[in-house]
Amino acid sequence: MGVGTELNLSLTPGLAGQLVRHRLLTAAKPIRQRVVKTYYDTPDQRLRRESVVVGYRRSGSAWLSSVRRLALPGGAASGPGEWQGAGAPEDLDFSHVDDSPLRDLLESLRPELQPAFTTTFTRRAWLLEPRDGVRIGLALDRGWIEAGGRRQEICEVGLELLSGGVADLFSAAGELQTELPLHPESANRFQRGYQVWADESLRPVKARAIETHGAMTAVTAFRTIVLACLNHLQGNEQGLRETDDAEFVHQARVAIRRLRSAIRVWQPLLPATFVQRFDPLWQAVARRLGEARNWDVFLAETLPMLGVAFPGEAAISRLALYAQRRSAINREAARRTLKAGNYSRLLLEFTAAVLSLPEDEACQLDVFAPRCLDKRAKQVRKLAAQALAGDATARHRLRVAYKRLRYTLEFFAPLFPGELQEKYHLSASGLQETLGRLNDLAVAGELTDEALPGEAGEGLRRWLNAQSEALLPELAGLLSHFHQQAAPWRLQ
Repeated sequence: MGVGTELNLSLTPGLAGQLVRHRLLTAAKPIRQRVVKTYYDTPDQRLRRESVVVGYRRSGSAWLSSVRRLALPGGAASGPGEWQGAGAPEDLDFSHVDDSPLRDLLESLRPELQPAFTTTFTRRAWLLEPRDGVRIGLALDRGWIEAGGRRQEICEVGLELLSGGVADLFSAAGELQTELPLHPESANRFQRGYQVWADESLRPVKARAIETHGAMTAVTAFRTIVLACLNHLQGNEQGLRETDDAEFVHQARVAIRRLRSAIRVWQPLLPATFVQRFDPLWQAVARRLGEARNWDVFLAETLPMLGVAFPGEAAISRLALYAQRRSAINREAARRTLKAGNYSRLLLEFTAAVLSLPEDEACQLDVFAPRCLDKRAKQVRKLAAQALAGDATARHRLRVAYKRLRYTLEFFAPLFPGELQEKYHLSASGLQETLGRLNDLAVAGELTDEALPGEAGEGLRRWLNAQSEALLPELAGLLSHFHQQAAPWRLQ
């Protein structure tokens, strides 16, 4: 979801009429406009890779040329900028671009530029003035994105803050959301246009590196990290809702785990009301996805191992049928969770709360980070001894602690670059993988007991327990190796 001074929310086409009649809009007179905009690129999408947008927009009978350089992650030397002028699409005239390197690039690519995709929509726009000093532009766009004979429908509400505070923008969106199923969208129309042009299938999105630096305040870093986690989550929403690919569930669950880890790491600096309100809500979403993920792992990984260990066993067939039914039920429950109005409201309300967190200029990230990592590492050492002498529950606690340590190290990775950080992270990742296998076996035992209680599944549970026992020496060796690694944050 884009944040700052603009919000983009999707709406079911059949409910667009209700928006027009919403009380926020009745006092304003809408302006109606037909918009056609064609975007250009080379066949190999060179402009997309360079984060440059070239488009021509038709307004009435006239055309307006637009060239825009998008902001790049990490603050590239060439910053964002936009240049507009009159011009027809066939002209491809870039003389008005006063950025010489960019103009030279466009001129060199002109022979290869071609229409990539076109957005055609009817826009109804209102100016909202909910209170003195606050002006918000609201646009309802209905139409389509078209490329290569393919179409994707557009039914979206855009909100732009013209004057006032960001809280006013989210307040207006929240008021609309109380009566309409508006869902914050992470992929903008430009990104979706490329997907239609390239006929790209949905692909699971993994977490991307997060740009933090020591001069940030700790709260600014928290804001940067949790908004990145939301983008990671929302990048997998559509795939989870519309496909059976288990990786979408997995990545969405990882995103929420990372988000909740960040809340716990920063808890001492966050308002108690923020943590008390939002952590349980994210935990509830994570639980739904976790139930689906458990059955996905069981079907894909554990059941085939059981089939090899117990060839021709009738219990395996019964177990497979039960697991398939439970997987389908939990997958549908996960889909309903991400389609629910409560989830859409959580995204909007959480983002608003994150953006409004009070700053503490005295708490810099380069001071905060080592303290957090020391705390996580100390907790891991304490739980490690208990895990080796304990049961599956103790190993699960250790696994959770290692995940939080690893996520925290990833959040702060730009502060501690170098070989030591890489070795430490690699050792932690290998250990977490073994703990994950142990956890999968423990969960498999519970799921087998659910499917085949009593004597029917006794032999399978004993076999699963034996596999866990066989991994314990490996776990001990990995723990020993990890504890020998120098903590990179202590050597700066």
